[in-house]
Amino acid sequence: MLNWNLFLAFVPWALTSVSFIKPKIQQSIWSIAILLIFWLLFFPNAPYIVTDLFHLRIRRNMPIWYDTLMILSYAWTGMLFGFLSLWDIERILGRKLPRSMVTFLSGFLLFVGSFGIYVGRYLRWNSWDLFTKTTEILTDIGDRFANPFAHPTTWGVTLFMGFFLNIVYWSFRLVKKRL
Repeated sequence: MLNWNLFLAFVPWALTSVSFIKPKIQQSIWSIAILLIFWLLFFPNAPYIVTDLFHLRIRRNMPIWYDTLMILSYAWTGMLFGFLSLWDIERILGRKLPRSMVTFLSGFLLFVGSFGIYVGRYLRWNSWDLFTKTTEILTDIGDRFANPFAHPTTWGVTLFMGFFLNIVYWSFRLVKKRL
């Protein structure tokens, strides 16, 4: 499961990297919009690996510290892929939008990604389900917005994971600025 999750975490960074390898992608508003849609569809997979800590159990054949370090190693790598891809998105958007708007959008996108983490972890939907089970996933997601008070876990996970991702991301940005 960790290898597959790490591959999915790699996808957003691969998408943004292609846009720098093929700079024509960044010249059209439509191609940027398509890139952002696909990026946002896969971005939650990058920090999602942190939630794999839920699988930690004491087992006789493997020490829990080993499993913890293994999951954290994958989660760290996944978050790096996600944050690198978000930096790329900022560079792309920074050519078209004011810096303050890009900064706001970055924080907002981390909350949107956190909602995606909830959708994957608790509702058990995958990124590709949007194409294969469109009606079911949109109904599930729509219900969370239409009846927010009936789904406190949705908004608890989204807000707290969003705050966590923002803290970690902006900490990375601070370290990057100081280098």
